[in-house]
Amino acid sequence: MSTQENIQIVKDFLAAMGSGDKQGLLAVSAENIEWIIPGEWPLAGTHRRHAGLSALLQKASEKVETSYPAPPEFVAQGDWVLVVGFATGRVKATNKTFEDHWVFAITVRNGKVTNIREYIDTLALARAFELPGERQGIDSGN
Repeated sequence: MSTQENIQIVKDFLAAMGSGDKQGLLAVSAENIEWIIPGEWPLAGTHRRHAGLSALLQKASEKVETSYPAPPEFVAQGDWVLVVGFATGRVKATNKTFEDHWVFAITVRNGKVTNIREYIDTLALARAFELPGERQGIDSGN
C-alpha cells in the first residue's frame, strides 16, 4: 500500500476511536494488533488483539475525558505512520487535568493497523491519576 493509503487507514482508525465506533475500529485493526502504552498509570501496558483493544478503549472511556484541540500531523514512510499531536484531558476520579504532547508510531500492514507504540508525557498522566496523598513512585524533585 502507498504511504497515503496507510495515512488514510490511520486517520480512519483515529476517527473510529474518537467517535466510539467499535466496529469501525476493529475493521481497520489487525486481529493480532498490539498497542504499547508506557509509564505507570492505569492505561499503561501492552494491549493485544481485538479483545485487548476493546478493553483498553472501554477503560479509557471510563477513566478519562480527552480532547484534541488541533488536528494531528502525519508522517509516513513505508508501513510506518507517525502521528504527532497534542491532547488535553481530565481524569474523572481525581478531577485533575493534564496536557499531553504525544507521538504514536503506528505500523500498517495489508490495510490494517498492526502495532501502536505511544510516546507520551507519562509523568503528566501519572500525576493526573494520583489521588491526594497518594504517591505512585513519582519523584517530583522536591
